[in-house]
Amino acid sequence: MLRHLSIRDFVIVDQLELDFEAGFGALTGETGAGKSILLDALGLVLGGKAESGVVRTGQAKAEIVAEFGLPEDGRLRDWLVEQELDSGEDSVLMRRVIDSGGRSKTWLNGVPVALAQMRAAGEWLADIHGQHAHHALLRTDAQLELVDAHGALSGRAAEVAELYRSWSALRRAREAAEHGALSTERERELLAWQVSELRELAFDPQEWGALNQEQTRLAHAAGLIAGSAEVLEGLADGEYALVSQLDRLLARVTDMAQHDGQLADVQELLGGASIQLDEALHAMRRYRDRLDVDPARLAEIDQRLQSVTGMARKHKVAPEALSDLLADSVLRLERLTRQADPEALAREESAAKARFMAAAGQLSVERRCVADALSAAVTDAMQSLAMAGARFEVAVRPVEGGCASGLETVEFLVTANASQPLRSLAKVASGGELSRIGLAIQVIASRNAATPTLIFDEVDVGIGGRVAEIVGRLLKQLGGGRQVLCVTHLPQVAAQADWQWTISKETRDGQTLSRVTGLRSSERIEEIARMLGGVHITDTTRDHAAEMLGLQRAG
Repeated sequence: MLRHLSIRDFVIVDQLELDFEAGFGALTGETGAGKSILLDALGLVLGGKAESGVVRTGQAKAEIVAEFGLPEDGRLRDWLVEQELDSGEDSVLMRRVIDSGGRSKTWLNGVPVALAQMRAAGEWLADIHGQHAHHALLRTDAQLELVDAHGALSGRAAEVAELYRSWSALRRAREAAEHGALSTERERELLAWQVSELRELAFDPQEWGALNQEQTRLAHAAGLIAGSAEVLEGLADGEYALVSQLDRLLARVTDMAQHDGQLADVQELLGGASIQLDEALHAMRRYRDRLDVDPARLAEIDQRLQSVTGMARKHKVAPEALSDLLADSVLRLERLTRQADPEALAREESAAKARFMAAAGQLSVERRCVADALSAAVTDAMQSLAMAGARFEVAVRPVEGGCASGLETVEFLVTANASQPLRSLAKVASGGELSRIGLAIQVIASRNAATPTLIFDEVDVGIGGRVAEIVGRLLKQLGGGRQVLCVTHLPQVAAQADWQWTISKETRDGQTLSRVTGLRSSERIEEIARMLGGVHITDTTRDHAAEMLGLQRAG
């Protein structure tokens, strides 16, 4: 669950340190006080999109830090280990900093991460239902996603989508082969000739460097031989050879050092120089002995270099890239060879289709079971939301030939009266009915979710009275098994909460800032009374608030 939230310079929040409890918590306050700001901040630290406008006026950056308890199922821990982000603790620390230009940085357990990683981790930790979430339920794609998520079928649905894409690609390749056989054959012949030519050249990138080096040496062989002779004469063969002169000087210093120890360093330096000069002499003689003038070898190398450069010029690539060109040409030739055989492509297409149909068929069976269970559960919930006789159904519509989502789409159908036929949710539900139906669907779907923290942002819009009390009970039931946070303006909902915070605005140093206050029992009575009675709160209103909370009011 969410344990702690720290917010700095975010919108109208200067600094907040909030410790959260388990169960069902209500966030209340007057309109415009900033109730949703807390959830907006939480959404950002979970990987939501950031904008420069979230930084408090006059500040350089906003910072949000959230600490979550690690879910017990172990799947997030496994993901953190895989990503090398596991801290070894029983908590997950998420931090996000957004500067005034809209750029942001994210950290997970103290390690800098990409926003996509932050978002992936956030999906294991919290699920935010926005105040307009029920409007998304009018889209058929969102309806199918909800059914799959409710039945833990999202992973299988992704596999089916990938199998469909593979089948579609092979179908397009087969159709292209059937309609473009002549042009494909011409291209294949050209590539075959190109591959044959490159293979005959037998070019090796390592050979290219060695050939250039040898060609340079052979082309300058006469000059290298003359230079070697000159160096050897200066070292050992000439009248004033360095080796013999250095040996004579070393012998003289050695004799002098016997009478004056201060010359020991000079003797050592000259001795080292004599050794290095002797090594240079032997190395130069070995180099001269290997040198020869070989016009035939030079001509052979020149011819090879011309062949390579000519081939590279022909194909408009650098000589070093000829081997890559050959590999790429071979792959293209293999692909065109397959395309030139529609029958082989048809066999591959048939096998891909069979794989898709098998996986999609199994997914269909599971989807229908989930659809039936969800239909019954939402219908039952609607009865308690002042919609007696209403019915909800997840209709599964077959798609001929299949599609990326499988062998079917789904559509949410509803009727507000038992005597009326089922019709599309988008065409039937009024604003108030849509809010209630959407809330029922979200609550039912959330019961099976593994996410430990559920957040509802004014999802109770458009309801009131007895229905609002029932909504509060539903959220309280959810809070029995996980942490539930709800921003609400309804006293009937807030009164069902296990704990309650109020969000208000205050002016400090000429700035309007948001303040969060945890409420004790007596303070909850005052807040519920405010929500009930508005500006003028009477003792009768307070008694009503205390009764809703199940508390005895003092005085």
